[in-house]
Amino acid sequence: MFFYEVDNEIQLKLITQNDAEEIFAFIDRSRDYLREWLGWVDNTKTVEDTRDFAAMNLNKFAKREGLDTAIFYKGQFVGKVSINTINWSLKKCEIGYFLDEEYQGEGIMTRAVKGIIDIAFNEYKLGKVEIHAAVNNTKSRHIAERLGFMHEGTIRQAEWLYNHYVDHAVYGLLKDEWVGEY
Repeated sequence: MFFYEVDNEIQLKLITQNDAEEIFAFIDRSRDYLREWLGWVDNTKTVEDTRDFAAMNLNKFAKREGLDTAIFYKGQFVGKVSINTINWSLKKCEIGYFLDEEYQGEGIMTRAVKGIIDIAFNEYKLGKVEIHAAVNNTKSRHIAERLGFMHEGTIRQAEWLYNHYVDHAVYGLLKDEWVGEY
């Protein structure tokens, strides 16, 4: 079981099928909020969908192709931060995250993302971490900027989000740029 202590308030825990009910309940009550930036929400209709997603990500973890973690703040599930993909030949990964609307503004996500960056650089020994965020998703973009990521460009029509295209701002952080304290 993977478990990472970010600080005395925040822990990252590998998501398993046992977490499916709690995570699905969160998704179900937060659909409108999550749907603004996350294209998979409408495909998550049942606890079983969440359980299947957890199983897929456990398989990715076992193959060292990704790491899907739940964020616990003071013992409460509040969101996710993940290494979505790892490209071992290029020694880089892409991370993603979402946080319960009620817990925003507390620095939780910034600290959780810092934790996943530490894992990418120090445990996986990767050389680069990327964040792709919708251009208009200012909250997600601010996290990247706050943690020292460089805006490397914009991918036009990077994602079809329900009924429209979304451009993505691409941010990158190199291992030798990471100071780890923000």
